[in-house]
Amino acid sequence: MMRNVFLAPSLLSADFLDVRSSIASLKGQHDWLHVDVMDGCFVPNITFGPGFVSALRKGYPSEVLDVHLMIEHPERLLEAFLDAGPDYLTVHIEADPHIHRTLSRIRERGAKAGVSINPGTPEELLRPLLPMVDLVLVMSVNPGFGGQSFIPSVMEKTKSLCRWREAGHYSYVVEMDGGIGGGNAAEIALGGCDVLVMGSAVFGAQDPALFLREIKLKVKEAIAHA
Repeated sequence: MMRNVFLAPSLLSADFLDVRSSIASLKGQHDWLHVDVMDGCFVPNITFGPGFVSALRKGYPSEVLDVHLMIEHPERLLEAFLDAGPDYLTVHIEADPHIHRTLSRIRERGAKAGVSINPGTPEELLRPLLPMVDLVLVMSVNPGFGGQSFIPSVMEKTKSLCRWREAGHYSYVVEMDGGIGGGNAAEIALGGCDVLVMGSAVFGAQDPALFLREIKLKVKEAIAHA
């Protein structure tokens, strides 16, 4: 049975002066829209807030909004982001000392709960959280900036997550973000990732829609011949 792999362009690499045109350039070839929220503390950059997510929801009501909070103590802004209407809301295991409470609240409010892990954090720390998440985001670069190079060793985390999912009969999807492009997307999908986040590779392409179509074809062919 063919496994679905979803492509989630990251708006971190969109044209901030004309995000609408950047989304239009995708021509519907994407599956999700990924929103990287940075606070300047957990990561050395500042990007979007709840107002931006709310505007996306109002402007694109049918889009799957995948919101990744790279912020310290996400519980402080949790309600504001949930009010904005994300489909998935992901928090970092490294940033929240009461992450069980946060993940439970996300689900209580009707969104899907995600947990993210940095390249240097052992994946074993995720195991107690797996029954209560809908998504696990494996960072394949150190978060904070777009355009970084992929860290190959993170694929071991993906393998572990796939094993644990099968053994525990869980239903979470495995997402990866950082340094993904035309040269490695198919290999990463074969490694077990269900959602590929790509920023500069998509919006830096001459034709983002064509780039996404080509990635879909590469991934489909790789899985079919695996």
